[in-house]
Amino acid sequence: MDISFLGGPRPQRGVGVVAPFDFALDRELWRWVPDEVSLHLTRTPYVPVEVSLDLARLVSEHETLSDGVHTLTAIAPEVVAYACTSGSFVGGIAGERAMCEAMTRAGAVPSVTTSGALLEALTELGVRRVALVTPYTVSVTRALEQYVAEAGVAVTGCAFMGLTRHIWKVPYRDVAGMARRAVGRRRVDALFISCTNLPTYDVIPQLEAELRIPVLSANQVTMWAALRRLGTRAVGPYQALIDPAARIDPATPSGPVLPDVPDVPEQEQQ
Repeated sequence: MDISFLGGPRPQRGVGVVAPFDFALDRELWRWVPDEVSLHLTRTPYVPVEVSLDLARLVSEHETLSDGVHTLTAIAPEVVAYACTSGSFVGGIAGERAMCEAMTRAGAVPSVTTSGALLEALTELGVRRVALVTPYTVSVTRALEQYVAEAGVAVTGCAFMGLTRHIWKVPYRDVAGMARRAVGRRRVDALFISCTNLPTYDVIPQLEAELRIPVLSANQVTMWAALRRLGTRAVGPYQALIDPAARIDPATPSGPVLPDVPDVPEQEQQ
């Protein structure tokens, strides 16, 4: 059978992704990617450490990131993304910028990180007050709060899960429940759900409709920022970051319409 009439394959544009060794959500990343773009993933070397600030530092060392980027150069991606939230906020804003510089030197292409993409997304949406949901322990969660505060954004609500492993197994209902607790009836401009290993794709539209604020997630902002550097858009239904038509009209009342959730001690939030 002559298939030459099909032409193709279509020209391919590539996004290289360096992820921690335990990253398990490749399929979720692909859901934000348009047909003409391919993802090329590689992982950092395994280290026998649970999710913690120590692990965040280990998987974000410049040499580790440069080695990861080097493994992608043969397939010539147009942009490289480091898909790890804690690994890219653990050194603060200066540390995140230095990571991008190291990756760009290694691959000679633009680079983004999850935490850098978060700040970019908050600026895009004009967010000054944010609520946070994390699967982390209290120490890692506090480091995220400090990173966001360093950027001049107030953290007005927070809920965390206290997990140190198997984060990709958390069901959507738990993510949604923590989101409601973090927001409560507080005045917030947006919600951020941290960790690239926490599933969020399908829960974002539900929470945006319910809470009536933009809902951002680690994988979402990473793909949004990387694809933005290609001059193309991420795909996803009813997500305010991706589709301006999904953003709440500033003239309408904003904020959640849920029963109040009182603040509780950190150990009870886990």
